[in-house]
This record gives sequence, structure tokens and C-alpha cells, in this order.
Amino acid sequence: MNSLPTINISYTPSIQAFIPILYVAWADRILTPTELDELKTLAEEATFISKEDKSTLRKWSNPRHPPSAALFKYWEIELQRAIAQFPEGKRPTLAEVGISLAKQAKEQQSLDTSDSVSIEQLYTFLHTLEEKLQQINVGTYFKLLPGHKVKTLAPAKSRVIKLQQLLDEAHHSTRRDMRILLCDPAFKRRIFRDKEAHRQQVLQWISLLSEQGLGSLAFPSEYGGEKDMGKYATVFEMLGYHDLSLAIKFGVQFGLFGGSVHQLGTERHHKKYLQALGAGKLLGCFAMTETGHGSNVRGLETTAVYDPANDTFIIHSPRYEAGKEYIGNALHAHMATVFAQLIVKGENHGVHALLVPIRNKNKRLLPGIKVEDNGYKMGLNGVDNGRIWFNNVVVPRENLLNRFGDVNSHGEYHSSIAKPAKRFFTMLGTLVGGRVCVPRAGLSAAKSGLTIAIKYSLKRRQFAPRLNEQETLLLDYPSHQRRLLPLLAKAYALHFGLEYLSDRFINHQGDDMREIETLAAGMKAYSTWYTTACLQECREACGGKGYLLENSFADLKADTDIFTTFEGDNTVLMQLVAKGVLSEFRNEFHEEGNLAILRYLSRQVEIAITQKNPFIIRNTGESHLTDPEFHLNAFAFRKSRLLYSLSQRMRALIKGGMNTYDAAMRCQTHMIALAEAYVEKIVLEQFQNKLLNTKASSIRPLLETLCHLYALHTIESHKGWYLENDYISGPKSKAIRRQVDQLCKEVRADAQLLVEAFSIPDNLLNTAIVEGTAIPS
Repeated sequence: MNSLPTINISYTPSIQAFIPILYVAWADRILTPTELDELKTLAEEATFISKEDKSTLRKWSNPRHPPSAALFKYWEIELQRAIAQFPEGKRPTLAEVGISLAKQAKEQQSLDTSDSVSIEQLYTFLHTLEEKLQQINVGTYFKLLPGHKVKTLAPAKSRVIKLQQLLDEAHHSTRRDMRILLCDPAFKRRIFRDKEAHRQQVLQWISLLSEQGLGSLAFPSEYGGEKDMGKYATVFEMLGYHDLSLAIKFGVQFGLFGGSVHQLGTERHHKKYLQALGAGKLLGCFAMTETGHGSNVRGLETTAVYDPANDTFIIHSPRYEAGKEYIGNALHAHMATVFAQLIVKGENHGVHALLVPIRNKNKRLLPGIKVEDNGYKMGLNGVDNGRIWFNNVVVPRENLLNRFGDVNSHGEYHSSIAKPAKRFFTMLGTLVGGRVCVPRAGLSAAKSGLTIAIKYSLKRRQFAPRLNEQETLLLDYPSHQRRLLPLLAKAYALHFGLEYLSDRFINHQGDDMREIETLAAGMKAYSTWYTTACLQECREACGGKGYLLENSFADLKADTDIFTTFEGDNTVLMQLVAKGVLSEFRNEFHEEGNLAILRYLSRQVEIAITQKNPFIIRNTGESHLTDPEFHLNAFAFRKSRLLYSLSQRMRALIKGGMNTYDAAMRCQTHMIALAEAYVEKIVLEQFQNKLLNTKASSIRPLLETLCHLYALHTIESHKGWYLENDYISGPKSKAIRRQVDQLCKEVRADAQLLVEAFSIPDNLLNTAIVEGTAIPS
């Protein structure tokens, strides 16, 4: 083992006195806003501490730069040494240990008491600081005390922890830090009736997140970041357990505005803007959508005309409907990334992005800029959405985000991508991160709803078999199990599916980006539709209690409803998915010719023999119905059959003289069914892959049951299609229904630990009806 590097141990008594408090404050590797404020304030008030010591304390209290492993180990050794000096059985306070360290430092350094800070002053100061930091992580401190015993966990709690570790596997430390951070008093949530108050609170929270360095996570290190998109996406997901207005404003500022500068700009933009942007000092917005054009980005009407006389671009909204619509951060932003038709020397080069200042340092709108508040919405009223129009606004040529297309000083347009269509889709492809992140925050909201509904159903009783007997728990009713537990299984399935999407996106290679864009569009639509349906069912499952504002469903439902239409309308996205799958199918036949045809025909024969033979179609045995191979075969058959039939149908329409657009219109619902089948197959594959790689024997059977439930409930939801296509018989369809009922009964026994594994702190659930329902340690 490598030894820790040596460090300076000649610290003054004042510094030594702070070590116990600093150690426990940093024990969870995060300094929350409340801890930071108290340390900063009291350090400034401690007039008896030297400037050099204050500088050291400020350095050690920077949330963006935790203490090194060597320094933290030094603190721990010093604490253990000081604690050993106290009588056995005594549990000294942090202030008392700090004073002990200060006295030892004085003795070791032979300091004259008249020349240094007094012990009495230090003790009073430390005692006050310790009282103000009551929520500090003292558990870590107690572990250092002699005789401390580690508590043995109950078996149920042990399984909760193993499940949580499995769910948190990717970026587990970031998830842990976010749980701690969002439970800090500075992030305490409250009910807002006024949108302005709500917006100001969200803006303040954005500042606190920036102070922690979270805004710049995806940016390169030279601009204050970590170049870690996975970590950024995890932060966004965790914000989904808090106020969703905060999640969305965070995404607009750092994901959309920041992402556009980072991904569409070049070094000149990065150097000028990224540092301030990531620190929350340059607020911006992402002005793409127009009143007249939402999903159809290529049809945007805003223009950016190059003016060769002044070497500038003129940004203009030609009519009311060309105004930018529903723009997040519009009321707070100083700058906008504006998507407009780029016109140079009379030639339209298609949609490009430009940075357009919209407010001055005094927060006043600049000439030619008009902004209107969108007003109150169904939800997310902490986000300042607005409309923006541009009236011949002039910006420098250098403000063009020129990664994929540029105009030189001679007024000549050039691009490394010759074809306009390819250039357009390449540009949009770099911004697909939004579709990766949004469903993750939506799933967090759904997990919150499931946790509330399932915990409530495990304490709420209704009706008894006979008089004077205990009433029945809601979750013991098969109908209630049917309402909630397939949704719980699907939450786990989507978690693994979205994890896979994130991994593919973060580690993508140039040639697989189109496939990832198809996957992101499908997962975003499938997952956010699930969130909407899940929260509605959870609300109903809580009855009138679920309708109360205090129990969170009002906000959860209202705030996530828009997820189905922003970052792309789900129905439109599913058509894009189908087109992507069709293109891949056609390319395979085009590139491999007769070989691809023979392979396809061979596969159809194999299916006829192994899956559609009379025995398999009628097999109702439990071992068959819970066989993962049967599940995956059924999902794959649905996808391939829909793909082939759609391809043949469109081919026939086009051969008959119909143009491609009209043929797609005729087959629109068929396309959406294919897209759904494509996504469901991927989600099941990822759930099964996770099972194969799960080593923990205590949770594997439970995960297998959940996976079976997701698969069979999905097949059951498509039973009409499977019956029409002779994949299952009528008796088998009934057997699947009975098996789903049985699986729900099995999952019910572990329902509480399954939702506790989401590890949503009570502070974030923010609901009255589930208090006191945690599994005891």
C-alpha cells in the first residue's frame, strides 16, 4: 500500500482547535451551504485569529476543493490522539477536543500564552460554532471514540442497502453527496403561492449549486469543470427528488445554455464564457422553440443575416409567431443562445446558433429585445418561462457558435460538413443530452410517488372480514397490488434502461451517434409517459389524502406533465424512433443484399419452429411463463414483426405512387407501435443483463421476480396483438394474467424495502402521510 504524502504539521493552536469541527464537517466529503455559511461567518467574527490562520480556514472551507486524503488522515490521527487523553467512558464535545489539541500545540511549540490566542476565547467560540452546526455529521466523530460498536443491521435493512448499492452503482458518491446537500436547511422546500417568490428561491438555489461546483461538471477542467457528463446527469436526476423547478432551471442554465456554448462553440467562446457560466455568474437561456415552430426546428423563422459592411449579424423575428416561445430563464438571463436561419450573401445555410446579449449589467433589456412573461403554468412556476422577440438586433460575427459552420472576415461561409441536412442533424445530435437527462428526473419523481403510495398502503387499513377484527391493509388487496406493483417493477426496469442510455451517450463513438439519438428519443418518450401514468395511479391509490397539497402529488403531477412534450413531443419522438429503426433495417439489406435476406428468412423459420409451434403457443406452465428466454423472445418477435410489416406496408404504398411523406402519415400509428416495441425490448435486455451481473444472493431472487413482473405485465398489456399474431393462445393469455397476479403477490412481501432502496430522504419526500414508516435498522 502506498503511504500518504507528508504534510505540514506546524499548525498554530487556533488552527488545531478547529480540526474536530472541520473533520466532521468534511466527513461526508461535502460542505453544505449551512455549514459553509456558519464557518465563514464565525471565522470572520473571530477577530482574535490571525490573518494567516483565517486564510488557512478559508482554504479548508472551500466546497469545490475538499481536503486531500493526507490532510483528512492527519485530522483523524490528531483527533484520536486528543480523545485518548480524556478519562475512559467520557464522550467529549468537539469544542473540548479542539481545546485539547490547542493546548498540546502550545506546549509542543513552547508558545508564550501572552503572545497567542487565549484558551477561554477559543472555547467560547468553538462551543458557539458547535451549537450552530447541530446537523453536522457527528456520527463519524463518535466512531473514533473508544468502545464504539458498529450496529448489526437487521436482514431487511441489509437487503435495502444492497439494493440501494445496485441502484446507485453508477456515480454512487455523487448520489450520496446530493442527498446530503439537498437535505441541508438552505434547500428546505415550502409551498409557494406566488411565482415571483418561487422564482427567486429557485434562483438562490442555483447560486448555491454553482458554489458547490455542480454547474460546471460537464465542462473541461480548464474552465472550472470535471468534463464528466455522467456526473452532471446524476446531479440532474437527484434534483428530480427535490423541487422540479430547480431541476429544470439547472438544466436550462448549465445543460442547454451551457451545453450549447460548450458543444456548438469553439475555443474563443469557451475561454470567454464557460467559467462564468458554470459559476452561475453569467445567466443564459436557450432560444430555440418558436410560437409557430416547436418540434420542426428546421422551419424556424428567426433570421441571422450577415452584414458585410459592419462584420456583424442582424438577428430578427419577422412576425409575432417567429418569437421564441416558452424559453426557460428568459426573465433572468443576460444572454441567449438563439437558433436562427443563417443568411450570408442572400444564401440560407440553414439553422445555426448565435450568442445574443439580451440584458445589461443592470438587468435591463437591451435595445431591440422584447421579453414577455409566460405567466402562471400548470406546474414548474419556479421557472421563469417567457417569450422573446428580436428587432434587428446586431451582434458581432464572433458570436456565431461556429463548430459546424462559420463565416470568415471576408463574409464567406464554410463548413466541414458539406450537406446542409447532415450538418443540421449533426448540430442537434450534440444537444441530445437533454433527452438523456429529462427522463431520469422524471423517473425520480415517479419513484417519489411510488414510495409515498406504497408506504401509505402499508399503514392505511380499510374494511374488515368481520366485526371486531382488524381491517385489511390496502396493499393486501389484490386490486391494489395490481395498481402499484407492476409500476414498481417498471421503475426498476427503466432505471437500468436509462443507465444504459447514459452510458452509451457518455461513451459514444462518432459512428454510433445516430443510433444513440434514436435510443434517447425512444427512452425519453417511453419513460416520461410512464411517469405521467404512474403518478396518476399513485395519487388515486392514496385516495383523498393523495389530493392534499401537503402530500406532494399535486406538485409531482403538475411539474412532470410537461415532460411529455418538452425536449421533443413524445408522439413526434416516437415517429423519429421508428424512422431510425426503419433506416437501420433498410441499410442492413442494402449493404448485405442477399445475405441479409437469407438471414432474415432463416430467422423467420427459426421463430416458426421454436416459438410459434403449437406446444409453445399453448404452454401455460409456470416454469415456461417465468423463463427469461420466453420473455425476450416475445419482445423481440413483436419488434421484428412490427418492423417487417411496417417496411412492407410503406414499400407497397410508395410503389403504388404515394410519396414518402404521405406513406408515413398513413402508417403513423404503426410507426409508434414499432417504436414502443423497440424501446421495450432494450429495457428488458438491460434488466436481464443487470440480473446476470448481480452477485448479491440476498437480492437476486427479488430482482428476478421484478423482472418477470415487468416482462409479463408488458406482454399482457399487448395481449390483443400477440393473440392476433398467433404468438399465444387464449388459455396462455389467461395463464399470463394469473401469473402476473401471483408475481404481484410475491412482490408485495418486499414492497417496502424495494421503495426504501430508492433512498429518498424524508426531507425530500416532503409528505405527511408516510412519516414513521421506515424499516428499522
